[in-house]
Amino acid sequence: MLNVSRLKGCKRIACIFLVCLLPAGSAGVFAQTSKSTVTATPLLTKELIGVPGKEAVMLSVEYLPGGESMPHRHDAQVFLYVVEGSIVTQVEGQAPVTLTAGQTFYEAPGDIHKTARNASKTEPAKLVVFFVKDVGKPISRPVAAN
Repeated sequence: MLNVSRLKGCKRIACIFLVCLLPAGSAGVFAQTSKSTVTATPLLTKELIGVPGKEAVMLSVEYLPGGESMPHRHDAQVFLYVVEGSIVTQVEGQAPVTLTAGQTFYEAPGDIHKTARNASKTEPAKLVVFFVKDVGKPISRPVAAN
């Protein structure tokens, strides 16, 4: 579970705000993982007022040491915040990026997420991921690796 007590100032306020935005019980599955090394816990889901057909979904995601997701896409706007640890992420057409605690990343609806892995073989990585997507559409779907 997300431990906001370790966050400071605006980051803590923003994280609490995001967690409180949406009701519990969100359905959906993060991209299938190669060895069950990634756990996605639905936190909240809420249809957006004034934006017909769109909903916000928030997940807590934990990558075990050495954990990774298979290539996937979200067909959503994705906002990622690293709570703890470090991850390597890459969307098709861009260089891989290593993110550490307190850093953020954005994925556009058309992006193919080629790489999503824990940068550490010894420590877990924890994220909060916020999606804006079409109501009823899946959170994630696999794509063939290139």
